[in-house]
Amino acid sequence: MSAGNHRIRIKKTRPLTDRKYINMFEVVYSDRNGNERIWDFVSRQNPPKIETGAFDTVDAVIIVPYHVPSGKLAIIREFRMPLDDYQYGFPAGLVDAGESAEQSAARELEEETGLQATRVRRTSPPIYVSSGLTDESIVMVYVDCQGEPSNKNAGSAEDIETVFLSRKEAEQLMADPEAKIDVKTWLVMELFVATGGI
Repeated sequence: MSAGNHRIRIKKTRPLTDRKYINMFEVVYSDRNGNERIWDFVSRQNPPKIETGAFDTVDAVIIVPYHVPSGKLAIIREFRMPLDDYQYGFPAGLVDAGESAEQSAARELEEETGLQATRVRRTSPPIYVSSGLTDESIVMVYVDCQGEPSNKNAGSAEDIETVFLSRKEAEQLMADPEAKIDVKTWLVMELFVATGGI
C-alpha cells in the first residue's frame, strides 16, 4: 500500500487524569501515512467510549423549553468558567443512572429554572457537540413548560438566570455582538426567529 492510502487506526488509549465527572485521555493512533500520532480528548466515561464501544450511552441532556403561558422560548444566562463570563444557553445536565432522557430533562429544567415540563414535544437521538474534543453525547429534549422562574434549587456553584424570549427578543439577542451564545441555542433561536416554532 502506498503512502497516504492507509486507514487511520487507533492503537491504544491512556488516561491522563482521574476525576469524578470528566477525564482526559491520550490516544495513540497511526495516520493515513502510517505515522504514529497522539490525540488528547476528554470523556465523561472512564474508561472512555473509544475503549468500551458504548456510544449509545447518553451523557447529558439539553432541554429546549417553550413557555406556553408566555408564548416565549425559555433560555438561561449562566456563568461559564472557561469563558470567565456569562453565556446564553439552554438548561442542561448529566443523566443520572436509571433515568431516561425525558426524566432527566424534567428534573434539570426544574432544578435550573424552577419551570415544570408539561409535555415532551420530541427527543433527538444521541448527538455529539464537539467530537474533536470529547466523546460526550447529548440528547436534546424539546418540551412545553409552565411556572415562574426560580433558581432556588440550583447548586451553589451554579449562577443561573432564566430569560424568556419572544421572536423579536431572540433576534435582538442574536444581533448583540457582546452576547456569548451556545451553538445549539443559536441554531434553535435562528429557527424560532424565522418560524416562531421550535
